[in-house]
Amino acid sequence: MLRSFVALAAALSLAAPTLAGECASSCPASQGKHHQAVNHGHHADQHHHGAQASMVSAAPTADIVDTAVAAGSFNTLVAAVKAAGLVDALKGDGPLTVFAPTDEAFGKIPAETLQSLLLPENKAKLTAILTYHVVPGRVTADQVVNLRTAKTLQGGEVAIGVANGKVFVDGARVLKTDIGTSNGVIHVIDTVLMPAE
Repeated sequence: MLRSFVALAAALSLAAPTLAGECASSCPASQGKHHQAVNHGHHADQHHHGAQASMVSAAPTADIVDTAVAAGSFNTLVAAVKAAGLVDALKGDGPLTVFAPTDEAFGKIPAETLQSLLLPENKAKLTAILTYHVVPGRVTADQVVNLRTAKTLQGGEVAIGVANGKVFVDGARVLKTDIGTSNGVIHVIDTVLMPAE
């Protein structure tokens, strides 16, 4: 089961270039272009592989916060991070691993509860919830599935499990893995994690 998830994670990150490579050599619509590129000589082939290599090796330049903002699906998380005063911590050197709930995940929380958490007087509680989503170090998908638990910045431990080929963190399903940032990695989850009080 663990192997299947690792393979799935690898497949997700490699699917685009692999499919493009297969199509370049086997799709009828592109065969003419492929043949033409070969006829242009070794230089064209070198240029193609050089460009592909530079794309693969390019390290992410955006930090965790900027990556979340750019994604457009973590608006509530970003607002909560700002309300808790954690922006600088998540923009620091790291590395950190963030289990990031989507806006839909925050939508599962009653609106009045969420609004209450964002109030200045509840900053400590909000901080505890958010830091419960953060694990020190850069923990990739293949490492996550080999863990039973992971200690968070909040101090508690999240439980990690695999069922039916899906990975869960404290019962929240991992939707997407290994979003690289300059100071860590983001794994997307479908439910907000709540630490024990």
